[in-house]
Amino acid sequence: MEKPTALLVDDDPDILELLADYLERNGFAVVTADDGEAMWRQFGPERIAVVVLDVMLPGEDGLSLCRRLRDRSDVPIVMLTARGEATDRIVGLELGADYYLPKPFDPRELLAAINSVLRRSRQTHASVGRHCLRFDGWTLDPARQDLTDPEGEPVSLGSAEFRLLEVLARNPQRVLSRDELLTLTHGREAGPFDRAIDILVSRLRAHLDDDPRNPRLIRTVRAAGYLFLPDVERRPC
Repeated sequence: MEKPTALLVDDDPDILELLADYLERNGFAVVTADDGEAMWRQFGPERIAVVVLDVMLPGEDGLSLCRRLRDRSDVPIVMLTARGEATDRIVGLELGADYYLPKPFDPRELLAAINSVLRRSRQTHASVGRHCLRFDGWTLDPARQDLTDPEGEPVSLGSAEFRLLEVLARNPQRVLSRDELLTLTHGREAGPFDRAIDILVSRLRAHLDDDPRNPRLIRTVRAAGYLFLPDVERRPC
């Protein structure tokens, strides 16, 4: 079986060498780039299975490159970031990244992240037949990442918001902790001060016109997490 190819983009040669060596010893072919221009020379959606992209790069930064990659391809993207603010990480996820990994990290964490996004990507492409999730008049199409409101009008969500809504809709009437939501949406556990999910829930509520003081869809359960309130039907799209 042909090895999947990982494209590593980082301007630190020591990090590139370390990660490339580790991934090659664990079943990957690896190509590297130290900036955006080098990344585009290496990138081809037919041959690259996953992109590992640092946020802080000379010239065009990783967030901008992530957005352009997502416009051109659905290749899985793992972001590497030294930034600690939840809002910085949310920006990357909203632009289309599939996973973020804060520095410093163990190479084993990166390998687990890559395997997680590749497994999720294979499941998406292997799905046969489209099924939509319908709740309270809304229709969610996971395959196309489309959401329509009760009047049939399309609603634009960021990729991170869409994944969060999909997880909630697949687990109705069940309290999900922030840890569970981060694991189910992005394959990682929440840190003690990680407000990424709270920020995403707030943005999602705004898109759904759901008042947190009198919720119809998403209820905050104090000290526990979030509860998706409506019944959900799974039907062919």
